[in-house]
Amino acid sequence: MIRRAMIVVALATLVGCRQRQVEVRTAPSTTSSQPAPNVVMVNSTLTATVNVYATVNGADTFLGQVTGNSSVRLTVQGIATGTNVTLKAVTIDGARTYSRANVLLSGTVVFPLP
Repeated sequence: MIRRAMIVVALATLVGCRQRQVEVRTAPSTTSSQPAPNVVMVNSTLTATVNVYATVNGADTFLGQVTGNSSVRLTVQGIATGTNVTLKAVTIDGARTYSRANVLLSGTVVFPLP
């Protein structure tokens, strides 16, 4: 019985200490393969919260919500760099709309409210 236990321990040690194959890779580069995102910097002095949109060919793309008296960076997804858009901010009650037409998306664009 002791002999069997010693054989089991020896086999377990051999299996645990055997050489393993390891693959080492570097992470893919995100700076060269991915373009920098377009960002809309909304600086709101309004007291009301607004929903911000980018409009292209009459279609609104929701960018995010900005609370009153705050500044927020909103990433623009789904619209290519170099596209002309209309930026639009609508108060959450729908009472007021602020817009800025013919904005070229390229890097960071500032959208002051009002």
